[in-house]
Amino acid sequence: MKLYGLIGYPLGHSFSKEYFTQKFKRENLIDCFFEAFAIPSIEELNTVLKNNPSLKGFGVTIPYKEQVLWYVDEMSDEVKAVGAANCIRISDKKLIAYNTDIIGFETSFCKYLKPFHTQALVLGSGGASKAVQYVLNNLGINFLVVTRTQNPKKNFINYFQVEEVIKEFQVIINCTPVGMFPGEHLAPDIPYKLLTAQHYLYDLVYKPAKTLFLKKGEEAGATIENGYEMLVIQGEENWKIWNMDD
Repeated sequence: MKLYGLIGYPLGHSFSKEYFTQKFKRENLIDCFFEAFAIPSIEELNTVLKNNPSLKGFGVTIPYKEQVLWYVDEMSDEVKAVGAANCIRISDKKLIAYNTDIIGFETSFCKYLKPFHTQALVLGSGGASKAVQYVLNNLGINFLVVTRTQNPKKNFINYFQVEEVIKEFQVIINCTPVGMFPGEHLAPDIPYKLLTAQHYLYDLVYKPAKTLFLKKGEEAGATIENGYEMLVIQGEENWKIWNMDD
């Protein structure tokens, strides 16, 4: 039996188990199984590994994309640069960390990017945000990270400062879980009244397919995209990585 999985907490929002279970059925992979491990603290990862010796690899989601690095033996160059991982391969009992959020986000995000989209606001500063920042740096897009708390870093601002820059920063990327099921009635606290048809709103949330954040952008005529395609791409990249030894 080949077991794959996902760690995070909570995992009610995750599409991975359904996606991979359908993939195994569709591709007639009868010896493959996928399990979601909802662990309330990263310290329980050791228990997951001990109780599942057939585990070949696992995905990592909120809130452990940074904390999981405490437990790995090796990291890819991207993980070293970003400081977060969403994919762990197990090889000879070693945990090797990768970041496939990078290729997933970049491929999905660039579809609707216009030449005038040269500045971006990144909402949130967690593990997913770090992958997004890495991509924006590679694309040469100037960005500010928006957080709820005071941050001394030069490219960080608070939500109350967004109104001052939103006209010039026409790409807005939500890297927070705000608006995710079951909190569909919520949206990041930005001045939506200042959005225009030149804005591009990207939400890493995929459930619901159109968050309140995206609905408000659509009402203003902005380009919108959710995180579903990103998840599919990174899921397939995870699959390749997990099976590198085969």
